[in-house]
Amino acid sequence: MWSFMSRSISMRCLTLPQSLPNSLFSINKTNVFRSGFSYPFWRSTVGLFCSTSGEFMRMGDRGVSALQSIHDHDSISYLSQREAAEIDETLMGPLGFSVDQLMELAGLSVATSIAEVYRPSEYNRVLAICGPGNNGGDGLVAARHLHHFGYKPYICYPKRTPKPLYTGLVTQLESLSVPFLSVEDLPLDLSNDFDILVDAMFGFSFHGAPRPPFDDLIRRMICLHSYGQTRQKPPVIVSVDIPSGWHVEEGDVDGEGVKPDMLVSLTAPKACAKKFSGPHHFLGGRFVPPLIANKYKVRLPPYPGTSMCVRIGKPPQIDISALRENYISPELLEEHMEADPMDQFRKWFDDALAASLKEPNAMALSTAGKDGKLSSRMVLLKGIDKDGFLWYTNYGSRKARQISENPHASLLFYWDGLNRQVRVEGPVEKVSELESEQYFHGRPRGSQIGAIVSNQSMIIPGRHVLHQEYQKLEEKFSDGSMIPKPKHWGGYRLKPELFEFWQGQQSRLHDRLQYSPQEIDGKRVWRIDRLAP
Repeated sequence: MWSFMSRSISMRCLTLPQSLPNSLFSINKTNVFRSGFSYPFWRSTVGLFCSTSGEFMRMGDRGVSALQSIHDHDSISYLSQREAAEIDETLMGPLGFSVDQLMELAGLSVATSIAEVYRPSEYNRVLAICGPGNNGGDGLVAARHLHHFGYKPYICYPKRTPKPLYTGLVTQLESLSVPFLSVEDLPLDLSNDFDILVDAMFGFSFHGAPRPPFDDLIRRMICLHSYGQTRQKPPVIVSVDIPSGWHVEEGDVDGEGVKPDMLVSLTAPKACAKKFSGPHHFLGGRFVPPLIANKYKVRLPPYPGTSMCVRIGKPPQIDISALRENYISPELLEEHMEADPMDQFRKWFDDALAASLKEPNAMALSTAGKDGKLSSRMVLLKGIDKDGFLWYTNYGSRKARQISENPHASLLFYWDGLNRQVRVEGPVEKVSELESEQYFHGRPRGSQIGAIVSNQSMIIPGRHVLHQEYQKLEEKFSDGSMIPKPKHWGGYRLKPELFEFWQGQQSRLHDRLQYSPQEIDGKRVWRIDRLAP
């Protein structure tokens, strides 16, 4: 096991990029080798290659999931071992990156990739099998993050590395009470005790046949595929950068390597990834500076938002009928509800704010005209008062026309992160012109101009029309003068006559509590009824 480590270190000296400026060769060998292993041969830190045309998907816009994928495999280049090593040399030499920095980013990328696909409510028990090198260190870091993400990780780390970086990672996990299991502690059949197996045994520097105990661990993983034929849901396998037992460039040559369900490439796919046929291939890590991207003529994929991972290739075909979530929530009991549904709504809305949910004021507004035909759209709640729920819109829009014909509507708030919904029904009326004026002039100036430009729901010849009108008005009011509120724009208020508070529960036995008004002793009070889910 240890002999290939010394070969990796000697090979490094032969792979320095010859065409870089001399200033880039003043590499601090102490920093590069301080882990005791050849880090470049355990991981690539180059970004994703794209086609030479420079065309690639824009995926950094707000609201795009990390599951948004790069579908075109032809636009992705796959790295050889030499290319990966050359770029790692530069990163950890003149560019100042350290092994522990890259390992932390890599492990976080692995954990976020797992969380994108396998929710902890269904795949909670994670066994990370870690090798002695930096690939194993990535697994240790990933396990720590998975713990904080709500998973229950276990660690099998049979060949520990006696270096401060690795002993520190072990200490961090032990401080979280993450169990460490010896190979002897593991069941022969891994399919019963774990939901996810993280293969962090060997990186792309490995050559030759795996030695004990890793050869046996790889065999146990391979056996899971035969177990899966008789069991409903075998554990999934997630390989870090290179599936253990694979050749870095040729793949699973003799068929004796791990066959993962997910591969997380760090941070560009290696040549063997062309042979990966599992359903989930992710790219992780986003830290390569422009100097390297320009020098090696590479382009990084635009990661979505703040995500540390992005899917490569087409997502798997999903049976829509099989999509379901088994909600886990505290019980919603009548005795815990506020007497006034507006107070209960404010309480839940505050919870949504505290949970940092995206746009907790987003609500589905459903309306119908005199013809009875329904239409729905998402709008933003802009106020709550004793009289009801407030939003603003164009009075010439379809919803406004329907409200004028049938002044009743329904609102639906959905807070996914809390497993909650609130439905509100009631009559709708316009707010006063004064209220609309006050709100309009409190909006950003760009939004004020946008309200004038857009004849909402009307057919237009193209987006360029909106831009042209916007630019004209932007120039007109560039002196900072007040922008007048258009007559066709203002607010509506829904006065609630019915509330339903919904809390998701296991086995579809959801809580549904309905508030409806009734008269008692001449006073209007709210009655609470439980509805069958």
